[in-house]
Amino acid sequence: MRRLFGLVLFTGMMIWGLAARAEQTEFDPAKVSDSLKAIFQYGSASTKQALNANTVTLISGTIGGTYVQFGADLASVLDDGNKLRILPIVGRGSVQSVADILFLQGVDLGIVRSDTLEYLERKGIAKDIKKQFTYVTKLYNEEMHVIASKSIRNLRDLEGKTVSVDLPNGGTFVTALTVFERLGMKPKVVYVEQRIALEKLKAGEIDAVIVCGGKPYKSVSGFKDDRFHLVTVNYEKPLQGDYLPASLSAKDYPNLISGEDRVDTIAVPAVLAAYNWAPNTERYHKLANFVDAFFTKFPTFQNPPFHPKWREVSLSAPLPGWQRLPVAQQWLDRHGVEAVSRSRFDEFLKQSPAAARLQSDADKETLFKQFQAWDAEKNTRSQLRAGEKR
Repeated sequence: MRRLFGLVLFTGMMIWGLAARAEQTEFDPAKVSDSLKAIFQYGSASTKQALNANTVTLISGTIGGTYVQFGADLASVLDDGNKLRILPIVGRGSVQSVADILFLQGVDLGIVRSDTLEYLERKGIAKDIKKQFTYVTKLYNEEMHVIASKSIRNLRDLEGKTVSVDLPNGGTFVTALTVFERLGMKPKVVYVEQRIALEKLKAGEIDAVIVCGGKPYKSVSGFKDDRFHLVTVNYEKPLQGDYLPASLSAKDYPNLISGEDRVDTIAVPAVLAAYNWAPNTERYHKLANFVDAFFTKFPTFQNPPFHPKWREVSLSAPLPGWQRLPVAQQWLDRHGVEAVSRSRFDEFLKQSPAAARLQSDADKETLFKQFQAWDAEKNTRSQLRAGEKR
């Protein structure tokens, strides 16, 4: 009898143990993280205040663009329970993002194109706007994509043609119109959303579509029609003050470039920007919290599955005409991250056919000054990793 009772007790304990283990390992469709449980169970005025104080809101870009993917990547890596949360918002383009950073309540950061502020000042739309902005880091370079029929070989062939430059609240139209002005070109410009514009191009209603975005850009890579290709944009002298030489390949766009061909174009930097908050404000402290997390975890972004454009980012790259967020510069100084060297520039000249064709020392020096605001990814990543090991 005693043995039977012991057997029953042992069996009961085994069943209870298995049930407890199943409770811990089996899929629970109602399970949420412990931090969220705490919020729902013990939420209070102080909880609300802490959540808002630790949430950084980022205006990204339009659906399908590179900005949106960067925003999602930042949230994926940096979200840390209740300590820091990144809240990306789908934006409407670079010009709109500038306005959102300036005027929209709760917006802490935004991704904008480097030539946007200069354009707004040049056109008299905004006065001294650069003084109101600061930048955390230059991100990557956005290539200009010009899609047109194969009879159009060069950007200058679009003189007098009908060209779509996206909607006037984005950044593509800023870059396109700036380039046309610098080159003295006068195409017939229309403002059509990119996906619709590509359909109009197929129907013969317009002659070309311009898209500025980090390669491979989704709407461009998905475009397939054998009548069209990507058009060359030469790195002419009037463009060398604000833009950089770039190239596109069949690896980037197999539907629009064949074989081993490469298409020369230009690129414009994307910038992670913020309002120029005073250092003693709550909003500045939020940015400081973001900078420390972002810069510390930066190497993570340069590996899969994150967007390949992260590999172009150099935290230390200067940005002419912009002022760096002080806490970001302090972080770089504290960790010994140096700016790009002349040797990196020499390597770039060897690898870039368009840049290598520059003849005069003056032109090369101008490009070097621009390059200092460009890609020092290997240098930055190695120094950051060395800092982590220390």
